[in-house]
Amino acid sequence: MARLFNFSAGPAMLPEEVLKQAADEMLDWHGSGQGVMEMSHRGKDFMSIAALAEADLRELMGIPANYKVLFLQGGATLQFEMIPMNLMAGKAADYVHTGEWAKKAIKEAKRFGTVNTIASAEDKKFTYAPRDWKINPDAAYVHYTANETIGGVEFHWTPETGNVPLVCDMSSNILSKPIDVSKYGLIYAGAQKNIGPAGLTIVIIRDDLIGKGVPTPQTMLDYKIHAEAESMYNTPPTYGIYVAGLVFQWLKRNGGLAAIEKLNIEKSNLLYDYLDSTDFYANPVAKQDRSRMNVPFTLKDAALDDAFIKGAKEAGMVQLKGHRSVGGMRASIYNAMPIDGVKHLVAFMKDFAKKNG
Repeated sequence: MARLFNFSAGPAMLPEEVLKQAADEMLDWHGSGQGVMEMSHRGKDFMSIAALAEADLRELMGIPANYKVLFLQGGATLQFEMIPMNLMAGKAADYVHTGEWAKKAIKEAKRFGTVNTIASAEDKKFTYAPRDWKINPDAAYVHYTANETIGGVEFHWTPETGNVPLVCDMSSNILSKPIDVSKYGLIYAGAQKNIGPAGLTIVIIRDDLIGKGVPTPQTMLDYKIHAEAESMYNTPPTYGIYVAGLVFQWLKRNGGLAAIEKLNIEKSNLLYDYLDSTDFYANPVAKQDRSRMNVPFTLKDAALDDAFIKGAKEAGMVQLKGHRSVGGMRASIYNAMPIDGVKHLVAFMKDFAKKNG
């Protein structure tokens, strides 16, 4: 059976060569006589896998030595609580409201202290990335969501926050382009979009922000505990770390983040250029803030939505239905989506519009 083009927002496609390597090593990793899922997380074989994955991630992102890389569980959603629990320390925190995921982060942070919404895109139904931030110089940190998966809005610039630590939910665009990690206090991301299987969460945190929680967070929610144990306080998501490591190696083989950014620009431009050329489809996001990862669009007649989804599946494409909160369609074109998948989608969209316009 031919593989489908999976446009899911997550769990998303993985590179085919990564899946093939994982399949080849399923029963016997490097002559060890066992698969990675069976290994002790404290055995030398898995410890070498985890160490290489961290080293490769550090190389890809240029992570400075004064940052810890943590391989955790609980998804990015758990970080909505861990961040204020570890960083607020009795101070207020500043948040930027750009849509559904920012809203959830704000809701959880309010459980732990005062939250100031310093910028919001709610006035235009979250269709742009706000630029006018009123940062409190005494804030514990400033939090923003780099890419709103549902709304298809992405920050193509790194905010300047002065001496206030910048915290970023980078779940849906991490590793899609080079960034300057030193401008951030903390970066976090669920793995299931650009990194690997669901179940792994990556946290990149500057050393001076570790151990700041007041009161001290519960053991499993304390960055200090996980940093001191090098992500091995309890059994980590071992297979997720292994597959993430394979993805990091795949990125390195293919030119790193500069090369993948170039491809991501090419893929997203291909789709947006077609959307802009027709009145049969529409994208609501301000052009300068359009996501390269998640492209929402609507049909001229919403009554055709079901037919579009059905026809796309018959043409070998799945998970194009938009989020229930906004409707329409959404094409998620993360790193692993080949350009042929986007070309196939555009060709189908043109044919569907011709037949139904």
